[in-house]
Amino acid sequence: MTRETYQQSLVELRADVTAMGETVVERLGMAIDSLATGDEAVAREVIDGDSAVNETYLELERRCIELVALQQPVASDLRFVAASFKISTDIERIGDLATNLAQYALAADRTFTPDVGLDEIGRDATELVERSLEAYANGDADACREIAARDDEIDALCQRANHAVARDLIEEEALGDAWAVEELLDDVSRVLLTIRDLERVADHAVNIAARTLYAVENDTELIY
Repeated sequence: MTRETYQQSLVELRADVTAMGETVVERLGMAIDSLATGDEAVAREVIDGDSAVNETYLELERRCIELVALQQPVASDLRFVAASFKISTDIERIGDLATNLAQYALAADRTFTPDVGLDEIGRDATELVERSLEAYANGDADACREIAARDDEIDALCQRANHAVARDLIEEEALGDAWAVEELLDDVSRVLLTIRDLERVADHAVNIAARTLYAVENDTELIY
């Protein structure tokens, strides 16, 4: 592989990781919409598309390994390839979480529908992923630090949502009988899992920002 071909391979790797991220963001948005609307067709489309995301991830993994093994990149290029591999892993896991959300939408019987701001959390988490991908595509270190700071806001929203679920369940128990509350527990569990998975989406966005910052500035301050 000539030097020019090698550099083009790095450019293509960045573009393809970004494209994978854009696909997953689209599927994440569809999953969140299906939670709000109960649209089973949309939820199933997200679930059915997960295998394609996994295949893309495996192809990117193969290319990263080949670039390291065959080209022995210099330090800055090695950081970029290693970061790109880790970022593709985070993107794949966001895809898995989108699939989880779609599955929750299919399983929900909507007996218990607390007003906990899931739409807002989902919108904010998706925006954070979009911004982290833009930071990776552009090598924007300042954006990476801003993304990490924004994650605290989403954590706070999730904490408030969890408290609201608990409060609403207590109110249901106070107003009804124990048997009725037992029937609500599956829905309660799904709402709590939804909050947890949206928080994890945001965490993976921070991971993408952290790996980008490492690639750009050799700075590990956001990696944990």
